[in-house]
Amino acid sequence: MRKLFNVTSAIVLTAAGMISGSVQAQDLIADASTGPVETKVRDTVENRGNRVKIDGVSAVVGDFVILESDIDKQFIDMKMQGFDTNNITRCEVLGNLMEEKMYTHQAIQDSIIVGDVEVNSYVENQMSQLVAQVGSMEKVLNFYNKNSEKELKDELFDIIKNAQLAQRMRGKVVEEVEITPEEVRQWYDALPEDERPYFGDEVEIAQIVKEPKPTEEAKQKAIDKLLTFKRDIEDNGSSFAIKQTLYSDDPGKNQNGGIYTITKNSQFVQEFKDVAFTLREGEISEPFETQFGFHIIKVEKIRGQELDVRHILVIPEVSEKAKEDAKVELDSIRSMINDGKFTFEEAARNFSDQKETRFDGGVLRNPNTFDTRFELTKMDPILYGQVSKLQGEEISRPLLQETRSGGVTYKIIKINKRYSAHKADYIQDYVKIKELALKEKQFKEIEKWMNEKIKDTYISVSPESQSCDFHSNWLKK
Repeated sequence: MRKLFNVTSAIVLTAAGMISGSVQAQDLIADASTGPVETKVRDTVENRGNRVKIDGVSAVVGDFVILESDIDKQFIDMKMQGFDTNNITRCEVLGNLMEEKMYTHQAIQDSIIVGDVEVNSYVENQMSQLVAQVGSMEKVLNFYNKNSEKELKDELFDIIKNAQLAQRMRGKVVEEVEITPEEVRQWYDALPEDERPYFGDEVEIAQIVKEPKPTEEAKQKAIDKLLTFKRDIEDNGSSFAIKQTLYSDDPGKNQNGGIYTITKNSQFVQEFKDVAFTLREGEISEPFETQFGFHIIKVEKIRGQELDVRHILVIPEVSEKAKEDAKVELDSIRSMINDGKFTFEEAARNFSDQKETRFDGGVLRNPNTFDTRFELTKMDPILYGQVSKLQGEEISRPLLQETRSGGVTYKIIKINKRYSAHKADYIQDYVKIKELALKEKQFKEIEKWMNEKIKDTYISVSPESQSCDFHSNWLKK
């Protein structure tokens, strides 16, 4: 099975590594078709306002150049994000960077579109984060040696747009890759006995959740806060994007530049979609309530039945008394279960406030596999700490937990079943085996696509990297 080295997951846009060498090849090469890239293309280039010696060119893919410094910056970024780089080679990083450039190059050839509105939203979001981290725009510009806010935004725009193009091209390559049960069986049967996956100790977990409720006064305070934001944006020209970054309680506010693309069939709560689809482009809604709290929405772009929207979420504050009441109620439910008045499953169906689990008797589903099993060694550390202490049929004491939207809940948990560590069994572990087989099929499709595109694309690798054992045929041997 192919070694699944994924440097790409580490190559993200961090504040420290955002400004990198995304240089167009034509800026450095007069005629790429005439021969190999010179290791030193120019003696000097204009860089951050000063004349400095350019570093070596490691490779060219289509219209894109990868500099030696780009490789260095990827190692820095990976270390900043906690990746162990000791067993990662420069050749592996270069190979992954070349893949990224190929995706971007081919996305342009295939006329894949990433809208300027979407990219600008990312840029605004990134700029506001940088200002929040450093303290002022002046300090941000000094940090990156930029002369103006526009100069920094223009560079961020190109970097983010290329990253989005690459992401969409990757998705397009594998979007139609599916796997049948027969293919899963064949993949599993073809694995040598000693190479079959080994799954660690697993558990099935059930929980009963109580959600402390805010008072009417706290709800009105949240509404008033959103109305203040709305007036400031509409009357004073304040930025919705910056207020979203600074004040929204949505934990996903920094993803996708703060933009959500939705249709009427998207997996958003109905109240959110109902409001969004009544708005005109550029319009901001009145505050409204969902199960997550109170929102205002701004429609950034309308494309037929598809909307690009931003939203600011404010979660009403929950009093300490409400939290204590929820804890006391769960303690009472726990005692009645232990006294045999009803089962844990019956209690979950009748008393739990969590819609996603209560109708299944409180049983949790693994967010990665959608199975009911959790492998202990791969479990979320917080959840592991809660279940690892439970013995036999023991039910936990009420546990405080933050929700995905930043609120709080109390829960009691119980281990329904335990599964000992074992080598993969086709019937027992079918869901996980199918996931592995599908990933392998996707990798093969990507590999096939990549090598086909390499044949038709200008590729040049520096002499220093000619000895690399690339997974893809970058050297065109």
